[in-house]
Amino acid sequence: MSLAPDPVDPPGTSRSTSATIQPNILRYLVGVTDERGIDLRPLLGQVGLDETVMRSAALRVSYRQGSAVIRRALELTGDERLGLKVGAAQHLTAWGLLGFALLADDTMRHAIETGVKYQNLSGAMTVWSTGMGEDGAFVLRADLPDPAIEPSVASFLIEEAFASVVTLSRLAVGPAFAPRAVEFSGPAPRRSDPYGAVFGCPVRFRAPADRIVIDPVWARARMPGRDPVTYASTLETLDAQMASRHDQQDLLEVLEVSVAQSLPVVPSFAEQARRHATSERTLRRRLADCGTTYEALAEGVRRERVEQLLLRPELTLRDIARRAGFSDERALRRAVRRWHGTSPVQLRERMLRGAGHLG
Repeated sequence: MSLAPDPVDPPGTSRSTSATIQPNILRYLVGVTDERGIDLRPLLGQVGLDETVMRSAALRVSYRQGSAVIRRALELTGDERLGLKVGAAQHLTAWGLLGFALLADDTMRHAIETGVKYQNLSGAMTVWSTGMGEDGAFVLRADLPDPAIEPSVASFLIEEAFASVVTLSRLAVGPAFAPRAVEFSGPAPRRSDPYGAVFGCPVRFRAPADRIVIDPVWARARMPGRDPVTYASTLETLDAQMASRHDQQDLLEVLEVSVAQSLPVVPSFAEQARRHATSERTLRRRLADCGTTYEALAEGVRRERVEQLLLRPELTLRDIARRAGFSDERALRRAVRRWHGTSPVQLRERMLRGAGHLG
């Protein structure tokens, strides 16, 4: 399919560049790799997440930052089941106030539904939803926000998500808990015994969707720490946090769209402040509250634009550099090397192959 010329190129921005995710997964990932003698801290520093920053309760990371760290951790460990181990290492305290609300909820099913409602506060890198299955079973489904994500990172995220849900459920309602079944849309691994050890139930692969199926008896199980008053008061605070988070996401998305629509020129920070009828100091503070900077946000948009343009074989590297706002091809090469550790030509070949454009 041909795309329109420069003036009406699509904005090409998404939340993958916005810092809106609590880094719970990355914190536990660091702990698991530490036990193997692998230090991820230098890698975290490369994507702007040094050790001091990682200790901040207000820290938010982007989907892109998280995916980059996970990809490298998989390469360093060589462990295809790393996601299972990271998920199984987690505790309800990692979810902060949301974890406390789940403990105070009425039943296991309602606690899971509460978790889904406030999932943006949990640090999840998957999109959760619930529904009903056969014989009254309760179903928890996970989807990836970016279907084009690398397969190894996709497997990590789904396995981490499922292992953490089962682990936290056992911490909440007792070690005897096990799902009726766990279903993965991906292919069967070479070894399936790690799955049995984590889930304690039948595990199916190449399923239509990624799902945890929970027996009605467990779904109705009462939460040991249920307390209606504590639960209600905690939800008030969570609602306030959600409202604040929506404001942050709105700001980031508006700025991303503004940068994307202005490429190849990146509006100055002063210009963005004028567009938002605010002072540079206030805008900088609001971005800091989101865990990012204008420079990082603009670079994320340019990176995404480059990746989109590389999927168009008819464009030369000179064309791509010009459309993404780089001074020349050398600047583009340096940026791609910094982002992906490879050249634009090699990245294009890999992306086109993954998109099915090459044999």
